Amino acid sequence: MKKRDRHQEEGSGPWLNAACEILKGGALAGAVTILALLVCAVLVSMGLVPVHSMDGAVLAVCVLGTLIGGTYAVSRVGGRTLLIGPCVGAVLFLLLLTAGFLACENASVANGGVGILCACLCGGAIPGILGRKPKKKRRR
Repeated sequence: MKKRDRHQEEGSGPWLNAACEILKGGALAGAVTILALLVCAVLVSMGLVPVHSMDGAVLAVCVLGTLIGGTYAVSRVGGRTLLIGPCVGAVLFLLLLTAGFLACENASVANGGVGILCACLCGGAIPGILGRKPKKKRRR
């Protein structure tokens, strides 16, 4: 790739780069969440985990998935980490909401959607807070 082409891609703006990394982090969070939910479903079908504990497990899996996806996105972007993490959580929530609407025609956000939204946003806020670079000390 020529230097001129590379500069044109970099010159497209930091917001475009951040948006792409947010989408990649959301996709990673979705993949981790789906795989973890699959493991939970297998454990329930084997009888190792009771069915009534799945409500908490779904929320924990959403936090875990967003934590991993948010950590990826925050490490790639570097700046504005407090906004990047919750944005990854919002992307994961929209992915889960879309999958729920496709799977069930009468799906509703009122059926536990607020808890999942909070879990996704809080799971994304953790790497957003912890990924912040320390402020540089001024020399006097």
